Amino acid sequence: MNTQMKAERTGGPVRLDGFAPVAKAIDFLVDQYERHPDLEATAAHVGLSPQHFQRVFKAGAGVSPKRFLQYLAAGEAKRALKRGESVLDATFSAGLSGPSRLHDLFLASEAMTPGAYRQKGEGLTIRYGRVDGPLGRALVGVTEKGICWLSFSGAVDEAGQIEQMKGDWPAAKFVEDFEAVALIAARAFTFVAGGRLDAPLGLYAQGTNFQLKVWEALLKIPSGICVTYGDLARQIGSPKASRAVGSAVGANMISLLIPCHRVILSSGIVHNYRWGTPRKKAILAMEQAAIAG
Repeated sequence: MNTQMKAERTGGPVRLDGFAPVAKAIDFLVDQYERHPDLEATAAHVGLSPQHFQRVFKAGAGVSPKRFLQYLAAGEAKRALKRGESVLDATFSAGLSGPSRLHDLFLASEAMTPGAYRQKGEGLTIRYGRVDGPLGRALVGVTEKGICWLSFSGAVDEAGQIEQMKGDWPAAKFVEDFEAVALIAARAFTFVAGGRLDAPLGLYAQGTNFQLKVWEALLKIPSGICVTYGDLARQIGSPKASRAVGSAVGANMISLLIPCHRVILSSGIVHNYRWGTPRKKAILAMEQAAIAG
């Protein structure tokens, strides 16, 4: 499979083959942020000249390495929410037209009976492929209705990710097809890095009524903003269901685009990310830096 295929950039998607050094640099910066590694040290780590690395990182992550590192460090210092209910309500009410740019996304979803839920994916063909993204190697699954799966390597190996994807869509037909996945994956990563899309990026998720309510609420959290599980429970009208909300957040099958990474503990601690806490911190820092920029 040709993992070096390029996705054309015509004011839109960046090239997939340019993401590998970006992902490697982000892992390095997340691990070493307390030491404040400079441009030269980070460039040396990924094997590029400082000037070339600066351009590559900005194109892939949407922000400069310095700004990313600044917001990574700042995020560690101010995780706890310090806003009143009125501000939080306004955050949610901004919805898909809010400052998160999530008006570029829409969620096509279906609530199901328990019997239908066990047959998720019946009659559906899911094309999937593994691609390089700004946050590392990713497994992406797509249907005619939109992206139905996005996961990252690291905490779970690639074979394990495919097994999980098939477990989430037990009745679907799966076809490994990099070319079908590459362009839509490039558009998804461009969107996350702050780029504009010329058409909506479709998402397709199926779950219980409760899961769908939680995932739709996640889509309304603006980029760079964090909320708690309790906040999310109140937003969907189930203030005592924080634990169940946590389970629904963890069951999200479209990481990054349905932003479960924006939910943290009430103490402000960032953890419990399906694909690893360091990646969650990196995503939050990238979002906050992009907004400030």
